[in-house]
Amino acid sequence: MRERVTMADVARAAGVSSATVSYVLSGKRPVAPATRAAVESAIDELGFTVNTAARSLRTGRSSLVALIVPDIANPFFAQLAAILQEELRGLGIHVVVCDTRARREEERALLAEAVQQRFAGVVITPFRLLPRDIRTLTDAGIPAVVSADVPFGPVDLVTPDARTATRQALERVTAAQRRRIAMIAGPRDATGGDPRLELLRGLARQFGTSLPRELVIRGEHTREAGAEGFAELMRRRYRPDAVFCANDVIAVGAMDKARELGIDIPGDVALVGHDDASFASLVHPQLTTIRYPAEDVGRAAARLLKGRLDGRSVHRTVRVKAEFVARASA
Repeated sequence: MRERVTMADVARAAGVSSATVSYVLSGKRPVAPATRAAVESAIDELGFTVNTAARSLRTGRSSLVALIVPDIANPFFAQLAAILQEELRGLGIHVVVCDTRARREEERALLAEAVQQRFAGVVITPFRLLPRDIRTLTDAGIPAVVSADVPFGPVDLVTPDARTATRQALERVTAAQRRRIAMIAGPRDATGGDPRLELLRGLARQFGTSLPRELVIRGEHTREAGAEGFAELMRRRYRPDAVFCANDVIAVGAMDKARELGIDIPGDVALVGHDDASFASLVHPQLTTIRYPAEDVGRAAARLLKGRLDGRSVHRTVRVKAEFVARASA
């Protein structure tokens, strides 16, 4: 039986210290490109793999991180999962993706499971959780990173900086003489209300328009809710001539319904999404949206989680810059 290749074996083959091999694997410290290449070549040649079972026995903690999201069918979260796994792989950590379908009971059950299984960490986009629910993790000493539009208590947070991008979207819409602004927003009981709605409402006043209550439709973050919300808006006495959506999935549902009703996008109604999911440039017309890059969110979450695993105790907030992406729908 072939003996297991150790980190020391890799270090000898690459002509470096075991600590340097560890830094290459973990990303904890920068390593010169030539040194990194030598280590990676030795790893490939020797077939070295991280002994996650031994580490788990030593630390009493799993080598798994839970990524808890409200809808894995949304490409934004699929991209987030791929980047998070890529960033954590060097630590010998694997990501388990958990879909809550935006249900509070599922979110709470998955937090409890993460504690029971002693997961290495949790990255979560809460939908109906409350900040106090995250204490289930922090009280158990499990590192947690929250990805959300609002503060979530004393915990690491990745959050969007979308004010400038939202302002640019409004500038484009109002420059086309559109003044009846509407929004298909999230449900009332979503965590923290709907900060994307409040941001849009606050900025709209600066452009000499408003977001009246009758032109705000609330629903889940789904394609079906987008279609239903758009249909409801079109039944209003004063139809909107621009509709903003809480995410791109909702916006595609609105497009579906517009096509069914014979309403031209953007001729009759301008449409703006949020996130810039992978399909946003593939639909017809191509979707104008506010890009919140899943790749940047995933990398930020991974960095925060690595910091916690390294022993950092002070919580941090990372703001990810959103960008306005002008396409054909507005």
